[in-house]
Amino acid sequence: MMEYFLYAIIVLGVLILLSMIRLGIGPSIPDRVLAVDAINTMTVAAMILLAVYYRQLIMVDVAIVYALLSFVSTLYVAKYLGGEL
Repeated sequence: MMEYFLYAIIVLGVLILLSMIRLGIGPSIPDRVLAVDAINTMTVAAMILLAVYYRQLIMVDVAIVYALLSFVSTLYVAKYLGGEL
């Protein structure tokens, strides 16, 4: 049963690599911001899966803080691109 968590983490790693490719070739800045946001979301998901796999509750707390910082930074970049800053 626990090997499914490892398979899911591997799939998330592949998806993060694909998002990094999109980050590099994105034709516009909003596309690149979306790629960074997708990478951050998948990183949080991978951290949660690792927390379940290793049975470490502290990793969930770290994932929550990382998700919060990711959300705030995405809002800041969106305001900057929108010309409000």
